Amino acid sequence: MMGNAEQNVVMLPPILDQAAAESFLELMRQRVSGDAPLALDASEVETLTLPCAQVVLAVLRAGDSIKIRNPSAAFVATFEDFGLDWQAHLDHSRISEDASEEPDLTGAATEATPAETALSFDADIPPISEKVMSKRILTIDDSKTIRDMLMLTLAEAGFDVIQAVDGQDGLDVLAKEKDEVDVIITDINMPRMDGYEVIRNLRRDPTYKSKPILVLTTESDGDKKNQAREAGATGWMVKPFDPERLVATVRKVAP
Repeated sequence: MMGNAEQNVVMLPPILDQAAAESFLELMRQRVSGDAPLALDASEVETLTLPCAQVVLAVLRAGDSIKIRNPSAAFVATFEDFGLDWQAHLDHSRISEDASEEPDLTGAATEATPAETALSFDADIPPISEKVMSKRILTIDDSKTIRDMLMLTLAEAGFDVIQAVDGQDGLDVLAKEKDEVDVIITDINMPRMDGYEVIRNLRRDPTYKSKPILVLTTESDGDKKNQAREAGATGWMVKPFDPERLVATVRKVAP
């Protein structure tokens, strides 16, 4: 991956895989904080995996001066296949109607309030730039790339983000944080303890009996959704996630 400082251009390599996602995310951490406009030249992209697609979306949303230029046919086709609209993130004031499907927020935590059982998106979703510094989010996922993308997305939106690498680690982190965590986002398929068991454990704890717990997973099976709902999940979101919708969802459920 090569950068051209004079022209503020980063040439994306032909193959954007898991390894490229890690290095690309690290590069973007250094570049999005700068004031100079930055162009990501996608003309040579031949292969784009889901982790890298998610990184590109997170980076575009995090940096107002970051643009995609010369997208290759493979780049455009891959985003279409994933159901993600990268062009929507060039305008942070709107949410694309063609982005990934809206999260299922019909599930409710044990003894949830009526408002938690019928959440949906509406015209009053705050703009992405609005800050909510008082809210702390715990993300639980065994994928470092996903954790980093969630950090980039949520931190730029003004949330305080802490991380856990699997279900058991998530419970250990929460044992220290207690009621300082406002929303929990957990994966389902993880080593040591899966997301279902994380939710069940938390719902048995009075501190987390009604805290919002969002599931973020590649699973889309109806039975698995019902299993999460029965465990006490507040809502269900399917990867790949759209950064705009993720932030809007967290703002909806944050107490």
